[in-house]
Amino acid sequence: MRISAKAEYACLAMLALARGGPDDPPVRIKEISDAHAIPERYLVQILLQLKGAGLVASTRGASGGYRLARSAAAISLAEVLTAIDGPEPPARGPLRPAVRVLASVWEHARAAERAVLDKTSIAQLAAELSPREWVI
Repeated sequence: MRISAKAEYACLAMLALARGGPDDPPVRIKEISDAHAIPERYLVQILLQLKGAGLVASTRGASGGYRLARSAAAISLAEVLTAIDGPEPPARGPLRPAVRVLASVWEHARAAERAVLDKTSIAQLAAELSPREWVI
């Protein structure tokens, strides 16, 4: 599985947005850029793609920024990756028997990857980043 740098930056941006609550002010691009060492100009392009996919919403103005368009629990990692890198390429046409056997294995591996990405939400990942409170 290959994840582009752009897709990884998009995931980091989504995690940064997930840390804010619905009543918190929108997160500024500079905050995300500084926290994750993502060039601001590049981050703008990424956020525009995520906005086009309906994953983030923007607010203009002095107190503007970005926030998740829906709850972090309702956004899967697969959605973020697809928004940035597009859908997986379709399977190839008729193949020789030996190649078909290998292609079957590759498809099973891709299906397992997709299943993990589909069931992993941004909220789950954000929860792993949050400090845990210990009660003794």
